[in-house]
Order: sequence, then structure tokens, then C-alpha cells
Amino acid sequence: MSGFRSSGSRADKADIERRLATATRGAELLDRKQRILQRAIDGLQGEADAARLAWEEQAALAAVWLQRAAGLDGSDRISEAAPDVPATVQVRWGGAMGISYPRGADCVLPVPEPTGGSSALAYAASAHRDALQAAVAAASAERALLLVSRELVATRTRQRAVENRWIPLLHEQLAEIGRKIAEQELEESLRLRWSAGLI
Repeated sequence: MSGFRSSGSRADKADIERRLATATRGAELLDRKQRILQRAIDGLQGEADAARLAWEEQAALAAVWLQRAAGLDGSDRISEAAPDVPATVQVRWGGAMGISYPRGADCVLPVPEPTGGSSALAYAASAHRDALQAAVAAASAERALLLVSRELVATRTRQRAVENRWIPLLHEQLAEIGRKIAEQELEESLRLRWSAGLI
């Protein structure tokens, strides 16, 4: 855009006016996108806060039961109670305004097997399963919030560039072309008057 050189023609003026209309419409769309993203972030922030709180509560409960199980059953029995198959996570993706982000995640846990230890060990295993599921939900919510927040920052940056650089530059170019057209019209008028012998 900065390399634009105008000959001062009406075609140049029409071209700049089209570009200016496009830039103005682009700024309006970016502003609208910002408002939509901000509303999405407000909702996602609430979800992330609730998910983090749930995870912290579940993790604290799991830690209590693990301590009890360690006192009653010992670390060897706890290790034996750990499943051989790892848990897996399935992320559900969604999106808004052209960006994709997690809309939830499911933690698929291995089928629990009888531990043979104390009831504290069984409660510890159950509490850790719940804590893991809560951690996955919290991670999904945090990731969604991060991705949408990044898009909001990028959108604000683009809007500032359009409003503070592109649109003013186009206005300057339009004014310059207007001056050149006015000069050309004055010169043409003087030529016509001179050729008609009026000057």
C-alpha cells in the first residue's frame, strides 16, 4: 500500500475509494469479531475457573486418601494397584469466528481391578480417577481460553493496523489525488480560456 503511486486520475480516485470502503468495512468486521470473542472469553473464563476449582478439590481429596492408603497398605500395595493400561483423552473440538478450540474432553480410564488392599486404597484409587478426569476437563477449558484469548489479541492488532495505518494512508492518498485532479482541472480550464482568447 505504501508503494502506491498515483497519476491523479479519476480511475486512481475510484480505486482508492474502493480500497477505503474495504478497509472501513474490514475495521467494522474486526470490531464485531472482537466483541464476539470477548463474550466467548467471558464464558470460557467462567468454565475454566469452575473446572480448575473442581480439579483442585478432587486432587486434594485424592491426596488425603493416598496418604491414608500409604499408612495402611504401604507403597508396594499402592504400586500394585496401579492399572497396567494408561488412561487416554479424547478432545471434542468446536469453534467460533474461524478458530478451533476444545469444547470438552473425555478421559477414558482403564477398567478398575480389585486391589485387595484396605478400603482406604480403594477410595484412593477412586479419588485419583475422579481427579484425573477433573484435570482433563480443567486442561481442556484452559486450552480453549488460551486459544480464544490469543485470537482476540491478534484481532485487536489487526484492527489497530487497519484503523491507525491503512485507513489514514488511504485518506492521505485520496486527498493527494483530489489535489492533483483539481490542479489538472484548473490547468485545463486555463488552457481552454487561453485558446479562446479570454486570457
